[in-house]
Amino acid sequence: MESNEGIYSEAINPESTLSLTEEGTKGDWEEQNPKADDWLEIGTIVAPQGLKGELRVYPNSDFPERFEQPGVRWLQRPGETQPQPIELLSGRFIPGKALYIVQLAGVESREQAEALRGSQLFVPQSDRPKLGEDEYHVRDLIDLEVFNQLTGEVVGVVVDVIRAGNELLEVQLHNPPPPAPAKPEASIPTRTSKQRKPKRQMIPKPKTILIPFVKAIAPVVDLQRGRIEITPPAGLLEVNDT
Repeated sequence: MESNEGIYSEAINPESTLSLTEEGTKGDWEEQNPKADDWLEIGTIVAPQGLKGELRVYPNSDFPERFEQPGVRWLQRPGETQPQPIELLSGRFIPGKALYIVQLAGVESREQAEALRGSQLFVPQSDRPKLGEDEYHVRDLIDLEVFNQLTGEVVGVVVDVIRAGNELLEVQLHNPPPPAPAKPEASIPTRTSKQRKPKRQMIPKPKTILIPFVKAIAPVVDLQRGRIEITPPAGLLEVNDT
């Protein structure tokens, strides 16, 4: 899955795992130059690998061609606001660690690789592939309203997609329970005439629940109407709402 702060992942299949279907982009930077919110994050550089400039990448894409197929990718270093083009020379998957080892053009030493720690790899959103049946781009799921088919009520709005054994929709509740009233403070004697400042009340975070994004629970995804319909098993919403 890819990031939710203006940069999103590629595709999701509600019957299996998060599946990304884009292919390596080969467009020209000056011709494309997408806006900041038109990027798809495919991975994050987490560490150097060895002494010859190879990099360990944690993927946000389930498609190996993103990291194994040579071609142009875009690199955004920490603190930068716009990715820059860079050539992916080669890549391979490390079984058991869920990481790829990649070689980027111009990165030839461990020191150069170390300087890229925390950088992100992107492709333009325009390179999104055609999706199969029951596959959805994560970006398209964000902000969809979620309805309970059993009651017709609005459950909430999708704010994130989380990877787990099955992908989970993080849904911000439409009608969260009201916060408990603050308890009055006990009067404490003081030797000063100054009044004590009242305690600042903490603003509660929006209440969210996690809903498995599988066909049996989310049978209807209607992008045109901006809604997902769920048929939650007994107790699902109550368990997640604790």
